[in-house]
Amino acid sequence: MSQGNAALAGRIVAKAWTDEAFKARLLADPATVLRREGMDLPAGVAIRVVEDTGTARTLVLPAKPADLTEEELGRVVGGADPSYCANWCLCCANCAI
Repeated sequence: MSQGNAALAGRIVAKAWTDEAFKARLLADPATVLRREGMDLPAGVAIRVVEDTGTARTLVLPAKPADLTEEELGRVVGGADPSYCANWCLCCANCAI
């Protein structure tokens, strides 16, 4: 996720929290809503939006980057290499969120 898309994602989440009709559209047709909000989405990629609840949480298991060696992957997973960012999460300073 680019830095621009990451910042936009935060605004979309905030809008969904305050606008039930927007949230319903986002859950029903995420790609259309995200594009209308200005998000740059790759062609041919399916987009799913799920909502966490008080009793259910979502863990996204991203695809393993094809260009990482096992050693590099070990450093990323272990947190030893903060310079590498897979751009798939919304939870670290590397993504400028």
